Amino acid sequence: MGARNLISVIDDDEDVREAIRGLIESLGFTVDAFASGVDFLGSPSIRDTLCLIADVHMPLMTGLELHQSLLALGLTIPTILITAYPDDRVRSLALNQGVVCYLSKPVDQDALLGCVDLAVQRSQAVDC
Repeated sequence: MGARNLISVIDDDEDVREAIRGLIESLGFTVDAFASGVDFLGSPSIRDTLCLIADVHMPLMTGLELHQSLLALGLTIPTILITAYPDDRVRSLALNQGVVCYLSKPVDQDALLGCVDLAVQRSQAVDC
């Protein structure tokens, strides 16, 4: 079993992915980063992920579709969605399906860190 401090970041934009990785690693978390939801779903890290940060708009699979796929697999990984194209309908749908936060890009670091804290709390509550 892997470390339970793993946060997975999925974004097709490498610059965004690496910026979020650096921020999260600075908090002491281990980070796995993926260019797509498909890559993440095929990863051995999936079961060790404490929190997921995913872009909404990506080729092949959106962040919301990834969240829905995880739920269908019986995996309740607290998920934070980020987007450069905020949409109230998608936001409402995501939050109703249990997404922890829905943030607009450029992502405010303090808002993201607050969401990570909330997601970690949710994950730990599930593990108890």
